[in-house]
Amino acid sequence: MKKLLAMVLTVSMTAAMVGCGQAAETTETAAESTAVETVESTAAEETATESTEESTAAEEAAGDVLSYADYVAADLDSEVTIESYVQAKQSWWEDKATVYTQDKDGAYFLYDMACSEEDYEKLVPGVKIRVTGYKSEWSGEVELMDATFEFVEGADEYIAPAVDVTDLLGTDELIDHQNQHVTFTDLTVEAAGQDADGNDVPYLYNYDGSGSEGDDLYFNVSSNGETYTFLVESYLCDKDSDVYKAVKNLQIGDTIDAEGFLYWYEGVNPHITAITVK
Repeated sequence: MKKLLAMVLTVSMTAAMVGCGQAAETTETAAESTAVETVESTAAEETATESTEESTAAEEAAGDVLSYADYVAADLDSEVTIESYVQAKQSWWEDKATVYTQDKDGAYFLYDMACSEEDYEKLVPGVKIRVTGYKSEWSGEVELMDATFEFVEGADEYIAPAVDVTDLLGTDELIDHQNQHVTFTDLTVEAAGQDADGNDVPYLYNYDGSGSEGDDLYFNVSSNGETYTFLVESYLCDKDSDVYKAVKNLQIGDTIDAEGFLYWYEGVNPHITAITVK
């Protein structure tokens, strides 16, 4: 009888232990499953948050107004937004404008910017605009292309003073002033080419002499023994402008001061807007 009772007790205890073990395993499994689900859920939430933050940052970056230094550092063909002040208008055609702008830190050449004829009339020197377009380069000239713009309401006006860059001619530092309003002093007029009779002439219509009255005027000047090609861009200053007439009156050997915008084409190639013969 005692043996039978002992056996019954043993079986009961074994069953109880097995039951406890199974319960413990079930509890542990449930806990582990919950922990895994929590980690996965948290990871998913963090990924979603990071994705949202990156998307928001990208959207904000696309609309950020860059400083001139950041614009210079931006990759070519990247979309950029800048704010600057109109200095001169070069042309308007079929709702596209080409404009020189500048702020206190640097200058921008806006090529074929989307612009109505009505808004073009409002792009007077000193007006501040916000421009979004693509930073591009053509034969050394860095410009903003495929751009759109809006007027910055309530902004102060700014006209950039002309900076004398004569001493920078022939140096690597000159390009740092690209598109800025600049002056050159004590330049000597050199022959730009020859006429039909083989005589030296002080200017040419177009770079190769193939043009006529109303086309761009090209002329050569020298400083410190080096010769440079300047031009009067006929869209910027047409045949009726004072500077166009002044270039046509130049004589080889004249000493002049020149003022304009530091355009670049395979090297320095300024768009001249004023000339003083000394």
